[in-house]
Amino acid sequence: MQHGKKSVASSIVYDAMKTIQERTGAEPLDLFEKAVKNATPLVEVKARRVGGATYQVPMEVRSDRGTTLALRWLIRFARARTGRSMAAKLANELMDAANETGSAIRKREETHRMAEANKAFAHYRY
Repeated sequence: MQHGKKSVASSIVYDAMKTIQERTGAEPLDLFEKAVKNATPLVEVKARRVGGATYQVPMEVRSDRGTTLALRWLIRFARARTGRSMAAKLANELMDAANETGSAIRKREETHRMAEANKAFAHYRY
């Protein structure tokens, strides 16, 4: 939703669900849940300042924050896609995320790689 336009946002979501139903023949809500689950990160890095140096410390993500991040990434990368309408772009991003492809999944993998690379600083966890 941008600038409080709830009716526009809801019509975009419903149109995207209709498009998913037409293309896949599957239940669109199941596909949506699968897409959000696939895009949800398990770990992330947070900056932690210790003795004048800033370390990227890997932290586990709580489930509600993970879901929020997944939804945020899905919307962000749907907006960045090229296409006709926002509903079509959102439908494509959701279908890609459900199939373990797409930009939101790439962002999750990048986040996991960064946490893995900074695993040595895990003892600075707070």
